[in-house]
Amino acid sequence: MSRFFILISIVFLFILSSCNKNIVTLETLLNEMVNKSSLTYFPEKSYKLRQFSSYDRKSILPENKDWWANADYTQFIREEENEGRREFVLFDAEGPGAIVRYWMTFAGDGASDGTLRIYIDNEEKAVIEGNVLEILSGEILASGPLASSVSPETEYERRGHNLYLPIPYSQNCKITYQCDVVKYENNRWRPSIYYNINYRTYENKVEVESFSNEILKKNKELINLTGLELLKEQTVNLKQELFDVKTLAPLDELVLQTQKNGQAVNYIKILLESENKEQALRSTIMSISFDGTETIWVPVGEFFGTGYQIFPSKTWYTKVEENGLMESFWLMPFKNDVKIKFANYGNDEVKIDAKVSFEDYKWRNSSMYFGASWHEHNQIHTAKDPALENHEWHFDVNYVDVKGQGVYVGDALTVFNTVDAWWGEGDEKIFVDGESFPSCIGTGTEDYYGYAWCRPEKFTHPFIAQPSGAGNFHPGMTVNLRYRSLDAMPFQNELSSNIELWHWVKTKMNFAMTAFWYAKPGFQINVKPDIENVKLPVALKRSDIYEPIVDETGKIEGEHLEVISFDSVIANTQSGNFGWSGESQLWWRNAEIGDELIAKFLLNETGKFLISTQLTKAVDYGIIQLSINGIPVGKKLNCFNETEVTPFEVELGTMILSEGENIFSIKILGTDKLAKPGNMVGIDYLKFEKTD
Repeated sequence: MSRFFILISIVFLFILSSCNKNIVTLETLLNEMVNKSSLTYFPEKSYKLRQFSSYDRKSILPENKDWWANADYTQFIREEENEGRREFVLFDAEGPGAIVRYWMTFAGDGASDGTLRIYIDNEEKAVIEGNVLEILSGEILASGPLASSVSPETEYERRGHNLYLPIPYSQNCKITYQCDVVKYENNRWRPSIYYNINYRTYENKVEVESFSNEILKKNKELINLTGLELLKEQTVNLKQELFDVKTLAPLDELVLQTQKNGQAVNYIKILLESENKEQALRSTIMSISFDGTETIWVPVGEFFGTGYQIFPSKTWYTKVEENGLMESFWLMPFKNDVKIKFANYGNDEVKIDAKVSFEDYKWRNSSMYFGASWHEHNQIHTAKDPALENHEWHFDVNYVDVKGQGVYVGDALTVFNTVDAWWGEGDEKIFVDGESFPSCIGTGTEDYYGYAWCRPEKFTHPFIAQPSGAGNFHPGMTVNLRYRSLDAMPFQNELSSNIELWHWVKTKMNFAMTAFWYAKPGFQINVKPDIENVKLPVALKRSDIYEPIVDETGKIEGEHLEVISFDSVIANTQSGNFGWSGESQLWWRNAEIGDELIAKFLLNETGKFLISTQLTKAVDYGIIQLSINGIPVGKKLNCFNETEVTPFEVELGTMILSEGENIFSIKILGTDKLAKPGNMVGIDYLKFEKTD
């Protein structure tokens, strides 16, 4: 089928569907999904966007420690018996309304073998019934991208399953899951079933045509064409304003200001070149003012969804190519004029090749400006920041607070993780119009962004993407994107978008947050331009955050050593309440006799030092020899302890060490005859006391 024919077919079908524009139907919702201008007007048919999920029901009050409870699986509204079947109720909402985004994942034998049923308008027979995966990411209702599992590179059982086909209902809707293996044992439900279901609740005066199999069949072609529209290459052939290609010196700016009544920016294309490309993507800021109001202030890499390295992706609103070309397809209306500015806050020259395109737009009372904000929690402590009073392990961080009337349309995270552990256990918590409990509370960061089980594999989709997952299990960068269409969140007075910072390890990391919204003139946000932060050097390796420097007290934590190489499977940071300094240690495990781990540390001065270390003893720890700069220090150490995990300090002797880089190594010599398998080693800290 040619692209021309597809386009003509979509236009024809949407014209037909517009005959029912006063009624919310499957057709009007599909039309709205691919109509970017619809997001720019505050919804005419007023609705609230809410979510049912399997979040841990102990999360009730922000002041309570259970606010970050993490048993976000197999939590249902209730259990029902229907014609002898045991059905768990996941969703039960009064209409009129529409399901607009449905995500699930599973773990454990039989968890995904159950039957999903969707009941509409109090009918006893389900209008949708079948295997849960065949409905959500199979072919029963729609094909990709409206029904898809991600990442395609991930084994099927560990993917996130996403349904974006809207399911409208006029009176009410109930979703149940029949899974006969589900049972309660050892104080928890098993196996693990996770879900997030976003839905619209319209005002009672809004007329909605309920979903049915007949309507599904009638709209099959429109459904297929909508999917093709979301996946196609987007082109802009309208009038364009070209920037001059310009090289920006540090603190230099490139500005386009134009007056165009009744227009909207519909396309921005940028190509950056710099000696330090990564820093340029962070330190080059794009700011846009509409009618004299600045609504966008974001590093260019973050705005286009690539962080500060080039990671290809293709969504409904953005595209990034291997060669570094970045494109935006957000529609950004204004009444009179627009000012687009690029500013270089880095230390190197940046060459910018940019292009902007406009289209005609009818400004109405319901029109809104497009906005985007960014801020980074640079080197944030994931737990118990010593500089903060009563700072607990888990806490909420804020994307943005917006005051005024508008619609929340997406967000993105750029994370630099510093340890071999998952950083994104946290749930989203989005409050609308002053509510005390969030309209949307979820089950984990990766679930919010559409994938599952912390998987690092890349994926790209019209509304969700993980251009990089390198930092999911190891030190490195992860970029997660979620853009909204039918699941956009209207607010009458205010919106507060937040997510838990819930890391499995107590460490430091970089956590950059970008938010996207539309808002009527007069709005306010809490995120302000942060020039000093965008000047900071970006992290490309763990030591950019944790420099392995011996501090002013002569101490370096084991987990801060820069590991250069090691034999065996795993060497990472372990956290726990075992008496370790900083409640963490460098943990090396599954080594063989003769294996060696090599790390480096930095001294600020040359001198003669008395060296000591605190190590760990446990039942599966080995016999080791420590060395500094290739010279054995201290005696061989048996780290076996039969009863419990126990830190112990030992002196290693004196040594003359030079300022700068020094090498620390551990060698496995053997195993205690009573030890369990593992040959583990734990380094809590090294200490250097200067002597005369």
